[in-house]
Amino acid sequence: MGLKETLHEDLTAAIRSSNKLVSGTIRMVLTAITNEEVAGKEARKLSDEEIITVLSREAKKRREAAEEFGKAGRADKASEEKAEGEVIAKYLPAQLTEDEIKKIIVDAVASTGAAGPADMGKVMGAIKPLIAGKADGSLVSSLVKSTLAGGN
Repeated sequence: MGLKETLHEDLTAAIRSSNKLVSGTIRMVLTAITNEEVAGKEARKLSDEEIITVLSREAKKRREAAEEFGKAGRADKASEEKAEGEVIAKYLPAQLTEDEIKKIIVDAVASTGAAGPADMGKVMGAIKPLIAGKADGSLVSSLVKSTLAGGN
């Protein structure tokens, strides 16, 4: 069973149990997936990897919105966004720890022969498939920059 089917089943269960947070969040995620499927010239069915990319993007939106609401003193909205992010996180692969990310970066630097900050694109290209959906892109980017700049 694919990820999209799992989301549909969980949506049905959430509706039956009157869980508005989960049902609303899954509806938003399914809408984002459908929008991605019909974007472009031809409608297509997304693979689980592509769905994970959409889920990661939606989780990032919730995380950023929660931070902004927190800064604006809207704790109620911030906690709502965090709760939605937690629902989405259940469908994402386990997140890598910072040490695991650093090891992947060191291996990628060695395999690509990267020598400095100018080679960041090479390193990011090498690690992107390994970390897709498993780590925050901005964290990975900053770790790659510091590794290439010579600071571990």
